[in-house]
Amino acid sequence: MNKQALIAQIQQKKSFLCIGLDVDLDKIPAHLLTEEDPIFEFNKQIIDATHHLAVAYKPNTAFYEAYGLKGWAALEKTIDYLNSNYPEIFTIADAKRGDIGNTSTMYAKAFFEDLNFDSVTIAPYMGSDSVEPFLAFKDKTTILLALTSNKGGLDFQGLKIDGIELYKKVIKTALTWKNSENLMFVVGATKPTYFEEIRKIVPNHFLLVPGVGAQGGNLQEVCKYGLNKDCGLLLNSARSIIYASNDEDFAKVAQLEALKLQQEMALILSFQ
Repeated sequence: MNKQALIAQIQQKKSFLCIGLDVDLDKIPAHLLTEEDPIFEFNKQIIDATHHLAVAYKPNTAFYEAYGLKGWAALEKTIDYLNSNYPEIFTIADAKRGDIGNTSTMYAKAFFEDLNFDSVTIAPYMGSDSVEPFLAFKDKTTILLALTSNKGGLDFQGLKIDGIELYKKVIKTALTWKNSENLMFVVGATKPTYFEEIRKIVPNHFLLVPGVGAQGGNLQEVCKYGLNKDCGLLLNSARSIIYASNDEDFAKVAQLEALKLQQEMALILSFQ
């Protein structure tokens, strides 16, 4: 999926909601555990209930890798289900890969060719030759970790080098790499005032924004500093939506939680 298709979907749905599919078997409704593939069944029901409200889904691959071959099979079934039934949805493999050239090429093939995700998250610590193999794929997006929402995010990302914070250095340097127009950047919602400075560096790129909901990020604050002419934001929420209920009506309750965010987003976009 290219950038224009994502923008069109945002405009049509009046939403920039991304739902994180971080499936923990200890948290999903107990009645699903009797299913042949409880992870996929949980995802399928969440997707069917919320696809009209969300423009993206983001499975964190750790939640699938933890269950071995069965977990990976559930991830494959989930992405196949999305691509077959809701091809307009933007898909994100939250894998946080990043390794030297030929290894990155293989990672890119795994997520872009075999699984056919639209995008994948990448750690930039190893530099250009760990990222450019992902950027080489046409109509695929490479989502670079820039300023994350976790407690220790600023341990390194906030360090100043020659008077500039490392996360800004990462973003500026990434813009010099080949096919940098295929980049998106992760910027945590728990640090909304940083968006103003980041937008000076990347006024036109999309930002993937985790941290709204269970992590305490504020949607209004993020939009105040982070919106651009194309919206330019994908706001991820996982636990507050998918685990809003652990009863048999979990998908309906998830839909209602997603609807609350979508309605708030629609109002924000109407004033753009």
